[in-house]
Amino acid sequence: MTPDRIMQAVQATWPPAAVREADGFCLRDGGGGGQRVSAATALGDVTPAQVEAAERAMQDAGQTALFQLRPGDEALDAMLEARGYTRRDETVMYHMPLEGLTDKPIPRVTAFTIWEPLAIMNDIWATDGIAESRRAVMARAKVKAGVFGRWNDKPAGAAFVAVDGDVAMVHGLVVLPEQRRQGVADWMMRRAAFWSQTQGATQMAVLCVADNVGANALYRALGFVEAGRYHYRALI
Repeated sequence: MTPDRIMQAVQATWPPAAVREADGFCLRDGGGGGQRVSAATALGDVTPAQVEAAERAMQDAGQTALFQLRPGDEALDAMLEARGYTRRDETVMYHMPLEGLTDKPIPRVTAFTIWEPLAIMNDIWATDGIAESRRAVMARAKVKAGVFGRWNDKPAGAAFVAVDGDVAMVHGLVVLPEQRRQGVADWMMRRAAFWSQTQGATQMAVLCVADNVGANALYRALGFVEAGRYHYRALI
């Protein structure tokens, strides 16, 4: 799967509140839902004047000037660095066939798909900073489900899965600290894969901040392979 296809699926499965194209950029209103739904992206090669116009548009809208830099955006990255933008949050794009996650049955009473999310799922997300504004991002996706994990007869984790055509994406995977390192995330990812198959997906993709050692290890152990990376630059 190409990085472009993954990013197309990202916008469909983790959608901003509003999107508009202006002078060489896609500008997003994230509605307070985090930088993934708020960052501007270039539609092609851009000039310094276009960068300045995008910067002003974001600031005029009351947003932090924030850009997402994808493979092929090296010239823009250099322009932003020269303007004093800080680089942050390098993110790995992973993908794999769904069949690699549906090769074994899930133990009973371990992971469920549901929508609307249960109150306990919202509580679990809140422990990792996924508050109401980010849950509003989930609500905007069209084909979606929450994944609720249980272990040792107790709530264990929550995640969100949504589908864009043949691609499913998992976002917001959170496992409670006391339930980690017991395979809970593995079963939750597999439950998301089984549900995604029923929605016509054949591939799964996930995003993971490069510094998150544990999550990167989980995805690689499950069989995900890296498709590329992106990062952000912010004027702060």
